[in-house]
Amino acid sequence: MHESPSNQQPISAPAPAPPGGFPAPAQVRYKPRRALWDNKAMRAGTLILLLALCGLLILALVREQTGTQGFLVGLGLAVLPVPLLIAAFRWMDRVEPKPWRVLVFAFAWGACAATLVALLANGYATKWLLNTIDVAHRGDINTWGATFVAPVVEESAKAAAILLLYLYRRRDFNGIIDGVVVAGITATGFAFTENILYLGNAYASDRSFGASGFSTTAGTFVVRVLMSPFAHPLFTSMTGLGFGIAASLPQTRRVLRALVPFAGLLTAMVLHSVWNGSASLGGLGFFAVYALFMVPVFGTLTWLTIHSRQTELRTIRAYLPEYQAAGWLTPPEPVALSSMRARAIARDVAKRTGGPAAARTVAEYISFATSLAFLRQRAYRGLIAPDFEARERELLHHLWQRKHVAQPALAQASASAPRPVLVRPVPYGAAPGAYGPAGPAAYGPGVPGGYGTPTPGTVPPYGPGTPAPGQHPGWAPPGATGPWAGR
Repeated sequence: MHESPSNQQPISAPAPAPPGGFPAPAQVRYKPRRALWDNKAMRAGTLILLLALCGLLILALVREQTGTQGFLVGLGLAVLPVPLLIAAFRWMDRVEPKPWRVLVFAFAWGACAATLVALLANGYATKWLLNTIDVAHRGDINTWGATFVAPVVEESAKAAAILLLYLYRRRDFNGIIDGVVVAGITATGFAFTENILYLGNAYASDRSFGASGFSTTAGTFVVRVLMSPFAHPLFTSMTGLGFGIAASLPQTRRVLRALVPFAGLLTAMVLHSVWNGSASLGGLGFFAVYALFMVPVFGTLTWLTIHSRQTELRTIRAYLPEYQAAGWLTPPEPVALSSMRARAIARDVAKRTGGPAAARTVAEYISFATSLAFLRQRAYRGLIAPDFEARERELLHHLWQRKHVAQPALAQASASAPRPVLVRPVPYGAAPGAYGPAGPAAYGPGVPGGYGTPTPGTVPPYGPGTPAPGQHPGWAPPGATGPWAGR
């Protein structure tokens, strides 16, 4: 009996489907075992351990600098803007919300890993400047460090979280909003820990001078928490903007995809440097930079994210009708799914009729349908991933399981959605850069296994082959006619 080599493991690979419609019994082939780091559980465990160690170290360092009372006061004051900032970024991300584990990782990286790197690197840089700068200019060391060293160190440390998610969670990067949200949550975590340090030191300073009030603490709270809670999220959002743009570019533009995130990081460093440098200009100079520079940049970014969110809703309305034409969705669904108000109404309708469980089912249905629209949009842009077919099948299967609860609620909610003129995307067979091993001609209407717009009366499945028995009645929806009917 032949045995597989020790460095290989058997996997199942379906053979071509027989005339009956279902795949033939699996054949066995072998592939090399994946490297240890390719294991998702190993990556997740390593990151959790790393963040936990960083959290313990940063906790000890901050408490050492501020004292126990200062740490507790700083913690209580620094936590106040965090829920508001997270709520703002979650509002931006409402069209296709990211999993909570992604946001928790981003916040934890900013609060633990990035602040630890920044605290150690900034301290080392200050000591180096003290040993190399002329004695006559040592009074300017703190200003130089805050203006030229801290922005480079801190923005690079925060950008590492965005890079990791960009590389290992590409499914969650569809465009500008995704990059801005991940960057904003990471920076919110960073600002949270940094505010504990600054507010705790301010309180300790007040206590050391015997002040019964909170003069230094109050001033620090006003500047860092009330006036500029968006400062760090604004800086790092430039990096996220660069990664979001890169994620939407075709894979053929490799140089541009590499340069745009770097340009975003440089922009974040410049903004951070201008902000830190304005503190040395005195009260009038600081407020001038705040009002004439930072506020307009913040307003522009806010407008851009709102505009991008509307673009995401239009994407849903443009790409879901293909699945409606194939019978996977009902006619009201692309309209309802492209309206935030209709989505909320659908969840409320389901909750009234079926309770919280039905509302969760509708929310899941909305999430899967949105991901399906973005998946197809990326394919039109030439960003098709190797697992496109598997991902499309998975999303359609999830929709099929939930349609009996979600479709009636969405149909009722669609009456509240606006109905602009729909511009259908170009079919795959005619789109520039249409994908497929046989070229664009193999993906036109009516081609078996193709992804073209279905011909009326002949509804091909969206993906070659057929699903495993028991998933749903055939890969083509019930009622379809033509060569795929009854499979």
